[in-house]
Amino acid sequence: MNSPCYPVAMDVGVCQLRSFSISFLSSVLGAESSTPVSLDNSSSGASVVAIDNKIEQAMEVEVLKEQIKELIERNSQLEQENALLKNLASPEQMAQFQAQVQTGSPTSGAPPALPPNPGPGPTA
Repeated sequence: MNSPCYPVAMDVGVCQLRSFSISFLSSVLGAESSTPVSLDNSSSGASVVAIDNKIEQAMEVEVLKEQIKELIERNSQLEQENALLKNLASPEQMAQFQAQVQTGSPTSGAPPALPPNPGPGPTA
């Protein structure tokens, strides 16, 4: 990236730092950003603000990626739990649940009344 730098040592350092920041930011954003990162030499304050905004957007993207990862993991856990519950439910319970789903009746917080489960025990 060729940008005019001034002969004063401090200005050269600032110019190089800006170029490095833009290069670093461009590599961080990669293909995630549709807006190219460029250095605005007409107003150093505006370019610093633009760079800060791009850095903030990159940080937000990272936070969103982490949230997506957590949601995918939670969804996987819920799917496993759902499969287990389906396997443990009796055919009558599944039929009752399917009927509730088809009629659109809301389920309350309490589980539906279940018939007594005949367990292994002495029969009279």
